[in-house]
Amino acid sequence: MTTTHEFWLAGRRATGDAEFEVHHSYDGSLVGKVSVPTDAQVEEAVDAAVTVAPALAATPAHVRATALDHVARRLTERTEEIARLITAENGKPIKWARGEVGRAASVFRWAAEEARRTNGETMRLDTDPGGVGRFAVVRRFPRGVVLGIAPFNFPLNLVAHKVAPAIAVGAPIILKPAPATPLSALVLGEILAETELPAGSWSVLPVPNEKMPALVQDPRLPVISFTGSDKVGYQIMDSVPRKHVTLELGGNAAAVVLADWSSEADLEWAATRIAMFANYQGGQSCISVQRVIADATVYDALVEKVVAKVRAQVTGDPSADATDVGPLVDENAAKRVESWVDDAVAKGAKVLVGGTRDGAAYAPTVLAELPEDAILATAEVFGPVLSLHRVDSTDEAFAAVNDSKFGLQAGVFTHDLQTAFRAHQVLEVGGVVIGDAPSYRADQMPYGGVKDSGVGREGVKYAMGDFTYEKVLVLTGLDL
Repeated sequence: MTTTHEFWLAGRRATGDAEFEVHHSYDGSLVGKVSVPTDAQVEEAVDAAVTVAPALAATPAHVRATALDHVARRLTERTEEIARLITAENGKPIKWARGEVGRAASVFRWAAEEARRTNGETMRLDTDPGGVGRFAVVRRFPRGVVLGIAPFNFPLNLVAHKVAPAIAVGAPIILKPAPATPLSALVLGEILAETELPAGSWSVLPVPNEKMPALVQDPRLPVISFTGSDKVGYQIMDSVPRKHVTLELGGNAAAVVLADWSSEADLEWAATRIAMFANYQGGQSCISVQRVIADATVYDALVEKVVAKVRAQVTGDPSADATDVGPLVDENAAKRVESWVDDAVAKGAKVLVGGTRDGAAYAPTVLAELPEDAILATAEVFGPVLSLHRVDSTDEAFAAVNDSKFGLQAGVFTHDLQTAFRAHQVLEVGGVVIGDAPSYRADQMPYGGVKDSGVGREGVKYAMGDFTYEKVLVLTGLDL
């Protein structure tokens, strides 16, 4: 008999009057049942968060830091258990699930450190005659309760990127996990319940998507942190123009391989990284490699290596240590990827490897000669599919990167320092990775995009900035 998982209402376990099932995308087995909060319970969680907000904001830094350290430690201690849960609810290969737990632990560790060292700043104001005797202290204070809306692709780490910064700044958070993958967030709630954070500081509410508009528009929740599709993200922003909304949205990340990246070792490294990060997480990452833009002088040799590396990706049971690529989150996701590839082929693209679906799994796929009018040429595939493009110069390569409505991250394989700085200047993205795929992310660095890839930044310190506002204290009549 499968146990129904309780949710977390203002820091305590609770059950509602309905439930839904979570199934394993690899074999369809039932992973668990999850209780759904009632409207009254959601109201109770919001009211508790609003009530506790002043006390939580005034909590000493050491209290918040100690709680965050505890979460980091317990995640590390329970790594294998939680990784197995992520694989079961998400279909992510266990090797990547273990890495996700490790990253989430580091997010909470970084948050604990930032909570201890966030001191604000001071400034003397007598730089002008009217400021003689005046001195300013600038501190940051929570904007209010945070509504965190998390996606399915990183069901623990992207939850951590909302919860940890909120706790670090002393802002209560209402967390809404993705319906497909709520179990990891509920385990995080279990760990948070072991801390001494005041009741109401956090809730984990598996609210159905159709009931979210009321929460989004609730004036008592002035900050919304959303990670997901650009369509939904901008619908949220447009519906609440007076709220502080941060959006981490999609991408169609490009890996650029320039002419100077031409040795056998260079191309072997580029092909290895491209193949790995076009397919890790089943391609269900906002910064997975979707486009490879290669200089004509290295294109043919690179293509041969990329195809071989993609063909070598081990697919199958995500619980097996050797598996590189598991299923997508569900069969509908795989069918959508299949339809987009079919559309590209019908319009003239050539499949060099892959191009087949088996249930919720889609084979790692490489396309060449992708026509501009194919859906895959402009949209985010969110699946294990990459396309290869030949260019004749660095200018053409960078223009191709920018020829997109998205702008999250780009990878540029070059040894030239001037080219690296030029890429940083001209590429319309939130991050440029030199000598590697665009899929690299350190959890303490600012992470986010431009154009339709969103607004605001994740990365603990930077999210803390989004969750707070500056307040100035001016002292007068001082002998400076």
